[in-house]
Amino acid sequence: MRRSGMQALLLLTALFIFALFIGMSIVYGYTETTWKMAYQALTNGDGSTEHLVIQTVRLPRALIAASVGASLAISGVLMQTLTKNPLASPGIFGINAGAGFMVVIAVTLFNISNLQSFTWLSFLGAGIAAVAVYVIGSAGREGLTPMKLTLAGAAITALFSSFTQGFLVLNEAALEQVLFWLAGSVQGRSLDILYGVFPYLLIGWVLAIIIGNKLNVLAMGEDVARGLGLKTGWIKLISLIVVVLLAGGSVAIAGPIGFVGIVVPHIARRIIGVDHRWLLPFAGLTGGILLLAADIGARYIIMPQEVPVGVMTAAIGAPFFIYIARKGF
Repeated sequence: MRRSGMQALLLLTALFIFALFIGMSIVYGYTETTWKMAYQALTNGDGSTEHLVIQTVRLPRALIAASVGASLAISGVLMQTLTKNPLASPGIFGINAGAGFMVVIAVTLFNISNLQSFTWLSFLGAGIAAVAVYVIGSAGREGLTPMKLTLAGAAITALFSSFTQGFLVLNEAALEQVLFWLAGSVQGRSLDILYGVFPYLLIGWVLAIIIGNKLNVLAMGEDVARGLGLKTGWIKLISLIVVVLLAGGSVAIAGPIGFVGIVVPHIARRIIGVDHRWLLPFAGLTGGILLLAADIGARYIIMPQEVPVGVMTAAIGAPFFIYIARKGF
């Protein structure tokens, strides 16, 4: 009871910080605004420049960053639990690269610009990459091991990244259109983009929370889980669907943003523990906070221009990735 109370307090604290960073994302930027202006713009806008910036630029940007950060973090938790690999994440295991590749094909070969098409193609690319990594990582006598999964993920990431670059070289017009998107960015996105993908993200979040207790059993080991009557195959399938929904949806909105899915799960476990009933929502909030903070920072580094938020998350996540890799598996 005492531990549950502490975990509930930590979750509420994360929720407060999450809401605070959404507010900061709405208020701070190149155009000077205040908290009072933000409140007035969201409750009774007067059409002024500041209010229009808040309503049409910063509010969508804040909500998109929060949703994408939460989705990437939750998918990272699921992947690390299923594979028992501390380096597992949508970026490292090629899922982001696969989703991004399919979107680039749509733009370069078929001149598709419809968001709904982007969404389904992102899901398809994410699913293909996930299955490819699992099949390659399972090959051989030893079966599925963390090292083989990591190597398979690196290979799939390199493969899709090479294909993506090749298609863009052949189509310079498409290169200009998707280059900033490929770096990972929430800049210039409208709420319509989020509306088209949000139902899939919401389904992924709900499914992840529902299977949280089952993941606790699975984390004990597959043999133990089967002995306790858990249908491990169904849990793995549902988890894979959730990862594809969250990672594919995130790429469709903001492009392939790396390192959130690998950094946040480790931070969340250190703070709130390994119980997935608490870990998953806490990681989602922490992922949203991280991406919101990175986006706010990206506005100020080379103001008035902006750094893609994917560059900021890489700067934060790369040292942490090296630290985890040096600790070993």
